[in-house]
Amino acid sequence: MEAMSTKKKLITRDDWEKRLNDVKIRKEDTDRLVMNFLVTEGYAEAAEKFKMESGTEPELDLATIKDRMAVKKAVQSGNVEHAIEMVNDLNPEILDTNPQLFFHLQQQRLIELIRNGKVEEALEFAQEELAPMGEENQSFLEDLEKTVALLAFEDVSKCPAGELLDVSQRLKTASEVNAAILTSQNHEKDPKLPSLLKMLIWVQDQLDEKVYYPRITNLSTAALENHASSLRGCIIPECS
Repeated sequence: MEAMSTKKKLITRDDWEKRLNDVKIRKEDTDRLVMNFLVTEGYAEAAEKFKMESGTEPELDLATIKDRMAVKKAVQSGNVEHAIEMVNDLNPEILDTNPQLFFHLQQQRLIELIRNGKVEEALEFAQEELAPMGEENQSFLEDLEKTVALLAFEDVSKCPAGELLDVSQRLKTASEVNAAILTSQNHEKDPKLPSLLKMLIWVQDQLDEKVYYPRITNLSTAALENHASSLRGCIIPECS
């Protein structure tokens, strides 16, 4: 405990709160952050209500959010063929210019056929639709072989690639489609708010090396920690 740095500065809670209060953040900026999160994550109804309450204009036509969420929901429910049709209705160039996304959607179609026990249809689909893509791309071929391997196991839980049948695989593919649609609409694929929170955590970690201060421990409430807990192991005369 005595080996802890004696050069750290102690900032009292009152002083820290005063410094925080001195930082002026415009309400318009926080409102835009909230709207950015709602639009990017696809909360169309919440975005509409927030627009009415705050006067903040969304970055995208809210009608496009519903279309994007319909595609995402279709993938998450295993209706990949319909999802592909909806993506093409939105913008055919999304899949035409993104062969990796198209392959992953086709791979997900194959996974759904295997999930539903349609072995012959799955083999035919893999041979006719996915094999040609695998011949042109080694990574695609490896993913195809991994997927087809599911057919070799009566108990897929024993298959090394068994995780492909997990719901998480659907969510992964749905997120990839969601990001591609956003990119096609000239919108960032990830909301800004989580990135800012990650930056806050990083900054606090950097500060921890130099000062004792009441850090934020609960990101959902922005509550400051009990100042005494931030002084664990600190010999007060040396810190002050």
